[in-house]
Amino acid sequence: MGGADPAAAVRDDTRARLDGCREAGVDPRLATLLVSDDAGARAFMDRKHDLCAEVGIDTRRIDLPADAPAERVYRAVGGVGADPTVTAVFVQVPLPSHVDEAAVRARVPPERDVDCFAHANVGRLVAGDPRVRPVPALAVDRLLSAYGVAVAGRDAVVVGRTTAIGAPIARLLCRRDATVTVCHSRTRDLGAKTRAADLLVTAAGTPGLIDGSMVSERVVVVDVSANRVEGETAVVGDVDAASVGGKAAAMTPVPGSVGPLTVTCLLHNVATVSADAAQSR
Repeated sequence: MGGADPAAAVRDDTRARLDGCREAGVDPRLATLLVSDDAGARAFMDRKHDLCAEVGIDTRRIDLPADAPAERVYRAVGGVGADPTVTAVFVQVPLPSHVDEAAVRARVPPERDVDCFAHANVGRLVAGDPRVRPVPALAVDRLLSAYGVAVAGRDAVVVGRTTAIGAPIARLLCRRDATVTVCHSRTRDLGAKTRAADLLVTAAGTPGLIDGSMVSERVVVVDVSANRVEGETAVVGDVDAASVGGKAAAMTPVPGSVGPLTVTCLLHNVATVSADAAQSR
């Protein structure tokens, strides 16, 4: 289940939405904030800005070192939130431990939030009335739909419960009528849980966490993680592709599936919030 075709479809829809924004007199502009020294995180942010340029979205980029004072981070996100030329705001997580994530969320205007990061938007997501869906969850939704994977009635297991990825994906699958189990670092006998799944989504950030002994025959596997192993140049997922691939009915490759589609879905959300801004004029 590669991401190229679904990403192309999302990109075409995004371009049409962006054209509508411009016709309404709104020029979409994305502001991003990254607080990290990690080369992989910076490269991923580069990709976001490159894709924005491809579809004609103007950008404002703020990259801060991982040891930047918390107040500097708060001023930066508050500044882009108050910038009238910015229609969309994206904050890369995780943030350094000395930065209060709640304080950053409080400074992102909900109407410009493109990743369901602001407190009000998280509440709307939980209540079942999302303004925008978190980008990873939207990517998984588009991927499953593109390949005709039925979700309703399935026993789905999500490995990982972060507020940015695992938890929103679990909510998405539940809303699509799957029976959902969420596993995490305190889960006892993880293999027993994953073997009970006929739809398995991993977002743990642990290379090779899931091997062939931990899945059932004909399982559908969506590996959201892109992990870097020390000394290796290629990224790998949570799933050991060699042992799981022989049993799975369908499986996403890493890299080349959820990652590229996630970035494209970010552009889709930029177009969505920018279109809302145009309608409110």
